[in-house]
Amino acid sequence: MALMTGEQYIESIRKMNMQVYMFGKKVECPVDDPILRPSLNSVRMTYDLAQMPEYEDLMTAVSPYTGKKVNRFTHIHQSTGDLIKKVKMQRLLGQKTAACFQRCVGMDAFNAVFSTTYEIDKKYGTSYFQNFQKFMTYVQDKDLTVDGAMTDVKGDRSKAPHAQEDPDLFLHVVERRPDGIVVRGAKAHQTGILNSHEVLVMPTISMGPDDKDYAVSFAVPVDTKGIFMIIGRQSCDTRKQENTQLDVGNAQFGGVEALTVFDDVFVPNDRIFLNGETEFAGMMVERFAGYHRQSYGGCKVGVGDVLIGAAAVAADYNGAAKASHIKDKLIEMTHLNETLYCCGIACSAEGHPTESGNYIIDLLLANVCKQNITRFPYEIVRLAEDIAGGLMVTAPSEADFRDPKLGPVIDKYLKGVGNVSTENRLRIMRLIENLALGTAAVGYRTESMHGAGSPQAQRIMIARQSNLEHKKQLAKSLAQIKD
Repeated sequence: MALMTGEQYIESIRKMNMQVYMFGKKVECPVDDPILRPSLNSVRMTYDLAQMPEYEDLMTAVSPYTGKKVNRFTHIHQSTGDLIKKVKMQRLLGQKTAACFQRCVGMDAFNAVFSTTYEIDKKYGTSYFQNFQKFMTYVQDKDLTVDGAMTDVKGDRSKAPHAQEDPDLFLHVVERRPDGIVVRGAKAHQTGILNSHEVLVMPTISMGPDDKDYAVSFAVPVDTKGIFMIIGRQSCDTRKQENTQLDVGNAQFGGVEALTVFDDVFVPNDRIFLNGETEFAGMMVERFAGYHRQSYGGCKVGVGDVLIGAAAVAADYNGAAKASHIKDKLIEMTHLNETLYCCGIACSAEGHPTESGNYIIDLLLANVCKQNITRFPYEIVRLAEDIAGGLMVTAPSEADFRDPKLGPVIDKYLKGVGNVSTENRLRIMRLIENLALGTAAVGYRTESMHGAGSPQAQRIMIARQSNLEHKKQLAKSLAQIKD
């Protein structure tokens, strides 16, 4: 099958029988729901750009396993060049959507599970790598979107999975059958799962021998019996139901998360990639986290480009663009944003092959990248809010602006520079609000903190990868200290 067009992707999701709930009701047609549709449009962009010749090099690759051109989101990285193109692709999509385009988690899970299953099979003689290769080529041939599901709800963080009062607080195997397994549990914060064809499940933490039932990885279609999703609430989400573009800020694109429940879901044997080999749970988690922390050096930078541009436009419309402090703030925003990009490129360029042959990033630099992501976007947002002014959060609604009596008053008193309409000034303010505080904040500001693991998770990995003993020896050698 050739690469899907954006419209073909939309229709393929429409045909699925997903169980989606929001605001206490089942959503009968998620594809056409006004709150959910912008997130679907964001994923569609990954298909649309892959059809454009000018983006072919970034958006597609030739699969060494099928010999066919595939969407890069389904590709297994074959070189540091692939890793670098991944980051550049993500920056491009961030620029085009100013939102979360949702396929990064599946791509990162693909590459982590690929190399980990190879090493499990090498030790135990299992068939997980063969299973995954079959799944991988199926996804590539059909050009499917895959959700990567790692984050368990965790319950009492001081207790291991097997020690929880409620065993379902980490997803686990509840039955092993000759033809497969049955699993139960939930995965939290699942970005874009309702826009995906398949869900690829992984463990969420390293595990000990007593956690055997929790060391499980598999893939199933998102509309498999027993799976249902509860959509997460976002700031300003119901504005999308009000038939207004101005108030939404970014009316076309967005991102949506869901609490995804696996209520006794059956997984056939050929879709299982880990089943009780606890010592490999940590490897899978570490590799996925590294890939996904690299991803943030691309996607968040692309959205940052849009926010910097919006702040500059706001300065123009406010008549403040020539002020030295405004120029300095825009310079600082750019400096921070490009520093994030440098980290994403650096950890890619320093990548190396795994035993399976696919390439992994430099884990230390990937964690440094994500640690900076937990800080710099917050400062970029602060400076954007500073430049924009209070109107970004106090502007009247579009209904007021269109009102015959109130509209002229708003137009008169909220005017900026003379050659810019009040409406355009309000539009740029709402875009900044959307990126800083609204529904896109989940895909930029808040996700910068918690996506791909908390800040402390990166600090643990930085400590583990820092090779401090080597650095001590360097210092002792120059100081001529002999132990």
